[in-house]
Amino acid sequence: MTLTEDRSATEARPEARTAMIVSQLRTSGVNEHWVLNAMAAVAREDFVPAAMRDAAYIDRAIPLGNGRFLAAPLFHGKLLAEAAPSQNDKVLLVGESNGYLAALLRPLVGSLTVIDPTEAAGFAGEGGYSLLVIDGAIEELPASLAAQVAEGGRVVTGVLVRGVARLASGVKAAGAVSLLPLIEMGIPALPEFAAPKNWSF
Repeated sequence: MTLTEDRSATEARPEARTAMIVSQLRTSGVNEHWVLNAMAAVAREDFVPAAMRDAAYIDRAIPLGNGRFLAAPLFHGKLLAEAAPSQNDKVLLVGESNGYLAALLRPLVGSLTVIDPTEAAGFAGEGGYSLLVIDGAIEELPASLAAQVAEGGRVVTGVLVRGVARLASGVKAAGAVSLLPLIEMGIPALPEFAAPKNWSF
């Protein structure tokens, strides 16, 4: 690629970001100004392999390697809108510490702790998190992770039920978290959160 071609590609990406907001987010009901501003400010192309940068704003998940994916923009837009993070929130994110969703959340919250999905099942943090966000679809929320959420704290994630992924949210009450599926959408599954398989005869 020549310097001129490289500059043209770089200049085109803000236009692609604007198109993502107009044609993917707004048309699907993501109209909160703070969500749109956050997603307009973060360059998705910085979080995908170099060969995939021209596809950074497509409306589907992008493979990152090692079985990981960057979810489609609509999932992150809907997830942020549902989570409604604020500067009063102490947030625990299950995802990539240097990933796209972490970059979106950091300016919006009071504090952000990020753990990799492989660490989630046995995570023993300081607890007291007012918001737990999981960047992907899960079949089961580990009790050790739910224990990190403060009473009255919120949980926003994707859930996978019989192969169908949905955005879901819940609140911790009486020591338990119940997740309510909200909207069906494409969300990359996190194998670390698969439910145990039952034997059948």
